[in-house]
Amino acid sequence: VQLQASGGGLVQAGGSLRLSCTASGSIFSRDAVAWYRQAPEKQRELVASITSGGSTNYVDSVKGRFTISRDNVKKTVYLQMNSLQPDDTAVYYCYVNSARWGRAYWGQGTLVTVSS
Repeated sequence: VQLQASGGGLVQAGGSLRLSCTASGSIFSRDAVAWYRQAPEKQRELVASITSGGSTNYVDSVKGRFTISRDNVKKTVYLQMNSLQPDDTAVYYCYVNSARWGRAYWGQGTLVTVSS
């Protein structure tokens, strides 16, 4: 089982990025998936999550700016990030909570840097 994240980069404040994370192996379609982020010298925090049924949840600081979605055929989760701010600068990690295997899996992280 692997999670491969991509889409990070450097963007100016107010800009947009779309992160992707593709799973391989026997996980994803029946699992809750999420994006976390960790800024320098801060704890990792949950940014957004989506259940297997499509219900979503967001941390207050990104509501109205970020959108999480999933494509179960492609086994990919997306995070569309709009109106990015310097406080969004962090390494973003995808996460799958596998119902089948009873454990969580993490992607390798993708760096998002927002310049002011």
